[in-house]
Amino acid sequence: MSLPLMPKATAVWLIDKTGLTFEQIADFCGMHPLEVQAIADGEVAQGINGYDPVLNKQVSAEDITRCEANPALRLKLLAAPEAMHKKQKGGRYTPVAKRNDRPDAIAFLLRSYPHLTDAQVIKLLGTTKDTIQKIRDRSHWNSANIKPRDPVILGLCKQADLNDAVAAANDRLTREGLTPPPPPPPSSEAA
Repeated sequence: MSLPLMPKATAVWLIDKTGLTFEQIADFCGMHPLEVQAIADGEVAQGINGYDPVLNKQVSAEDITRCEANPALRLKLLAAPEAMHKKQKGGRYTPVAKRNDRPDAIAFLLRSYPHLTDAQVIKLLGTTKDTIQKIRDRSHWNSANIKPRDPVILGLCKQADLNDAVAAANDRLTREGLTPPPPPPPSSEAA
């Protein structure tokens, strides 16, 4: 059973702002009814500010009103909004330990998927256009040591993200009247 965000703060708000029974609040927040009663008596959760589950779209006001009218009914947690699972925008953080692997991954993408745009490579690996250009024309400071390696195996991107980027690049080529290149052979590297 999924619980609301910040269950104790939600319980504090429900105790203060609604006429729900302790059992209803305890069931919704995943707590024991005695703990909810202790919160109401001021013995537990002193100083915790209430967290409004209606404002935060965890439960509807109509559901609260319905449950206030009938103590046998229970509150239902609304489905998590898609905004919470939305992909982040902006640069991607790469741990310090994996930053030296990024040029290898860029070289792999440039060799295996030459139809990917620089913007797609930037989004996949969290790099810069300048770095991509330096690797492409072999003027990167460490170009002698760059070995093309699969970014998925290196842990710099997910396979699903790489597949989506390649599919988008293939669609773009098809729209432009060009034929997409065949997929590269599977990598023989081990993690």
